Amino acid sequence: MGRNSILKMEGDNVTFEVLEYDYLRGSRDIGSALGLFYMREANIKLKQVKVILNNASVKLEAGALHFLKGNIEMDSKVGGMLGLGKKLFTSKVTGETVFKPVYRGSGEIHLEPSFGHYDMIKLNNEEIIVDDGLFYACEDSIEVGAAMQKNLSSAMLGNEGLFQTRLKGRGIVVLELPVPQDEIIKYTLNNETLKVDGSFAILRKGSIEFTVEKSSKSLISSATSGEGFLNVFRGTGEVWLAPTQSIYRKLAISGLYGMTNPGGSSNTKE
Repeated sequence: MGRNSILKMEGDNVTFEVLEYDYLRGSRDIGSALGLFYMREANIKLKQVKVILNNASVKLEAGALHFLKGNIEMDSKVGGMLGLGKKLFTSKVTGETVFKPVYRGSGEIHLEPSFGHYDMIKLNNEEIIVDDGLFYACEDSIEVGAAMQKNLSSAMLGNEGLFQTRLKGRGIVVLELPVPQDEIIKYTLNNETLKVDGSFAILRKGSIEFTVEKSSKSLISSATSGEGFLNVFRGTGEVWLAPTQSIYRKLAISGLYGMTNPGGSSNTKE
């Protein structure tokens, strides 16, 4: 069984790579063999993130480490009582784990294999706001923190919560996506407006203002249209959408039968 590189990005003495396994063939019973057969038919493959350090350091999601090789040490990097308090606050409001362990040195790090989906983005002294759970790994130069919604409507009606995860600095970030990479739509806005009926905008960067607004000017029109509130993104920057995310949720809950009358999201999570 081999692994093939499907995505690679190099930073400052750090290389991130997404490896994809060939089909798994190690089943010892009929039940798991059938499962693997259907996975092969559906082209579902196991993936694993690999990190190569050359006298450098990387920050990981807690619990992501699978194994490592070389002269590499782990540092929880609490930063004293002030740092601990900041991490506890960020964890509480974003849902992210408290500690992002830092591994420094030279060698290879392999993260936990999964059937998930990954993408990478390189930040150049900028920041991105992402949904909870998207952060997976980054260069140590990236700061992982919390971004507060700027108005009450965004927090109460946008299904995103009062806080989201902010990634800021210069370096590479690895994201664990809710859908395959080629199903992500990346919109570049140039002093424009993007309106989304649902909570499937997973990332934004640049000078983008996020608000929640009625789909029409009157409450009666909103009620009769069946749309209710929309997530609105205004400004200049980039917004990532995962429009197929709700489809996978519906399939997991009700199977193909639930897709015969898909209806609308009405700005609610499935």
